[in-house]
Amino acid sequence: MIYLCEKLQIDYPIIQGGMGNISNAQLAAAVSEAGGLGTIGCGTMTPEEVENIILETKQRTKKNFAVNIAMGVSPYVDKMIDLVIKHKVPIVSLSAGNPAPYIPRLHSQNVIVLAVVASVKHAQKAEAAGADVVVAEGFEAAGINSNLELTTFALIPQIVKHVKTPVVAAGGIGDGKGLAAALLLGASGVQIGTRLIATKEAPFHDKYKQNLVEASDTETLIIGRSVERLRRVLKTPYALKLKEFDKAGMSLEQYGELTSEIQHVRGAIEGDMDNGFLNSGQIAGLIEDIPSVKELLDSMMEEGGNRLEKLTEEFGRGIKRKSL
Repeated sequence: MIYLCEKLQIDYPIIQGGMGNISNAQLAAAVSEAGGLGTIGCGTMTPEEVENIILETKQRTKKNFAVNIAMGVSPYVDKMIDLVIKHKVPIVSLSAGNPAPYIPRLHSQNVIVLAVVASVKHAQKAEAAGADVVVAEGFEAAGINSNLELTTFALIPQIVKHVKTPVVAAGGIGDGKGLAAALLLGASGVQIGTRLIATKEAPFHDKYKQNLVEASDTETLIIGRSVERLRRVLKTPYALKLKEFDKAGMSLEQYGELTSEIQHVRGAIEGDMDNGFLNSGQIAGLIEDIPSVKELLDSMMEEGGNRLEKLTEEFGRGIKRKSL
């Protein structure tokens, strides 16, 4: 944990996940200001759009933040890396593809590279390619998911066992107990996304936030199985319609058109539940309020620390009792 915080120059081992085309400077800066690592997700946005967000984020915070480039999603990967170097963004998160071709250039400019992976094999390849941090994302996570469907609780200890690079746990984490659990599994920190949607600074539609607050533990579903392009979303009228299309069978092209960032923005920003979707992880069932980002991160650290301290005390008593 300490190494991760020192490496990224952050106070808390909490990283914001990339959020595609609904990424914004307001939330990214709030996360960094609160002690975590704010992140700008490029999604399918143009270099000009991302550059504007980078510049605004720099105005809002002097602390470190990252840019997430989903390599299999963005049509502008090389140009995004140009932007990162141009504006001296200190950290890049590479996801949805092979990071190896891009790491040498980023390292040549002293950019720290986080690689998002979904299996031990992927983690080992990312480490061999030079990734500074491995973000291991379980199937509980929101949005685009791995077809491997490995869950966070099973994935983290296996990756920790097979790589020396610091590991960050992602998927199904949204409170201090989740942070403590990830650390106990061997992770150096956590990445969260869904929980940050339901915060005061997040400039998303109130319907999005309210749906998360009201969500039960079974309120998300997976779409895209028929075309092997999995995405976890909240149950909304549009998502249920997509689920039916999925069951009936559709082409990859049709699926891409129905789940583009256009529909993402319609749901998350415009609140159109009939024509847009809402990404959400399974952690939605734990969300009960809408705090500020600072309140959320502070509470996660306090709750996580208290939980670890209590467990250490109880574990110690158990060992002592057994030895008597």
